[in-house]
Amino acid sequence: MIWLRALAPAAVTLAIAAALGGLFSIGVAAWWLAAATTVHAAAFAIRLARLHHWAALPRKRDLPMGTGAWDLVLDRIGRFVKHERETREELTAELAQLHAAVDQLPDGLTLIDRIDHVEWCNNAAAELHGIFAHGRPVHHFIRQPEFVDYLDSGIYGRPPVIALPARPGRLFELRLHSVGEGAKLLITRDVTDQAKIDAMRRDFVANVSHEIRTPVTVIGGFAETLLGLELDEASRREYLGLILKQSQTMQRLVDDLLTLSSLENSGATDTEQSVDIRPLVEALVGEARALSQDRHTIEIRFQSRPSVLASAAEIESAIRNLLTNAVRYTPAGGRITVDWRQRDGDGELTVRDTGIGIAAEHLPRLTERFYRVDRGRSRETGGTGLGLAIVKHIMNRHGGRLLIDSELGAGSSFTLRFPARRLILPPQPQAPGSEETSTQSAGAQRSA
Repeated sequence: MIWLRALAPAAVTLAIAAALGGLFSIGVAAWWLAAATTVHAAAFAIRLARLHHWAALPRKRDLPMGTGAWDLVLDRIGRFVKHERETREELTAELAQLHAAVDQLPDGLTLIDRIDHVEWCNNAAAELHGIFAHGRPVHHFIRQPEFVDYLDSGIYGRPPVIALPARPGRLFELRLHSVGEGAKLLITRDVTDQAKIDAMRRDFVANVSHEIRTPVTVIGGFAETLLGLELDEASRREYLGLILKQSQTMQRLVDDLLTLSSLENSGATDTEQSVDIRPLVEALVGEARALSQDRHTIEIRFQSRPSVLASAAEIESAIRNLLTNAVRYTPAGGRITVDWRQRDGDGELTVRDTGIGIAAEHLPRLTERFYRVDRGRSRETGGTGLGLAIVKHIMNRHGGRLLIDSELGAGSSFTLRFPARRLILPPQPQAPGSEETSTQSAGAQRSA
């Protein structure tokens, strides 16, 4: 088709020239050919100039029109340009969506070229590192020596964890990934919570090891003594008693660890029932008196008979822990009271003692696992260091709170605060004469 359209004007021109030569003369035909060739050349030059003008800025100018063979060529170019424009618009839209998604990431992403200049970054990286322009060296924005050494080393297996001025009190891991041709992707991730978890895990292992080491040492030492020496019956029973005591200490520690692990790995309690607090407290106070061996005065002060919707086993464990601690840390002759009251719609069970008390700086950490105000005294009293952590988790599972108030040398109070939605209030007694009044009112209405 393009050959026919391109050669048709030439054929028509030659045919007219031949006809003019036959009718008039060869000179007239020559003049015709010269004029036709000049017009054709001028038209070709004009169309070529228009095409060249369009090609200089094809995205901002309309494609010129053409006739004949030019029409086919320009139509093909127009279709190609249209397809290229649609493809470019699709890619631009996808890239904009990708940038918008990446800008929503909490992690900072920074693309660094082969000479360590910033090519691109998302919003998080711009905020964290103060990157305000591209094409500048990355160390203009991230000046910490640990990162500079990490970047220069070329070995990206152990990323540094550093603090950034933009987020005081937080820790960030700066990890580099090679992305080809010398370029690198820097990922800035907040690892503060993970660092805390790692520290807690290390402390937990160290604390458990420390707590177990003493009873294991005692058990091993006395067992070796029993095997190696001939002892009289009294000494043998004494050593066996010490071994039993230390094994019981280890058993309590294991039981508390299992309880705490179960509480931490479970959500809200799913074995709820109506728990009558008064008889439960009376039974636990009986246990506390046996532990006290009449060294303390333990009283119950309830103005009502409350019930709560809760896990009976867990609430029993929480109250037992508080009473046991009160007995252990209250000197002989002290007083321990357990009372219940309602405040702002919530129910509060409080265990108060006149014991040694706790200094204010220790109060925020009392519910941490294995935290001890006085390690030596805690071991003397037989505590595992997990009781208050267990109580706190139990109250969290029930939507309540553990409140602690203490003064050094003046005693302590530990309060289990239950939300109003868990309280089961007893039915209100009907006022005397109310039934009669109601009956009279109904009779009066019928009479009316």
